[in-house]
Amino acid sequence: MAYLSCLLLAAACLGALDRRFRLFLWRTPRAAALVLAAGVVFFLAWDAAGIAAGVFEHAPTPLATGLMLAPELPLEEPFFLAFFCYTAMLLFAGAERVFAGRRGS
Repeated sequence: MAYLSCLLLAAACLGALDRRFRLFLWRTPRAAALVLAAGVVFFLAWDAAGIAAGVFEHAPTPLATGLMLAPELPLEEPFFLAFFCYTAMLLFAGAERVFAGRRGS
C-alpha cells in the first residue's frame, strides 16, 4: 500500500506544479487527458505483451497492495504508468516553455 500511496502523493505534487505553471492538464485539459490516456493504454499493451512473452513477472513485496488486475499485473501498474506519462509530458511542456523563452530573449 505504501507504493501506491507514494505514487498518488507524487502525482498530486505534479498536479500542483502543473496547475501553478499551466503546463499540461491545466493548459488544455481535454487534449491532455486524451494524450495521457493514450500513453497509459500504450504502455499497458506493452506490459501485456511482455507478460505474454514471459519477460515481465510480478515479484510480491510488502510495499504493494498485493491486488492483481490480471496475472502478473499488479494494481499499482496503471497508476505508475499514468505517473510516468504525466511526468514525461510535464518535462516536455516545461522544456518547451524554457526553450521558447530563450528564443524570445
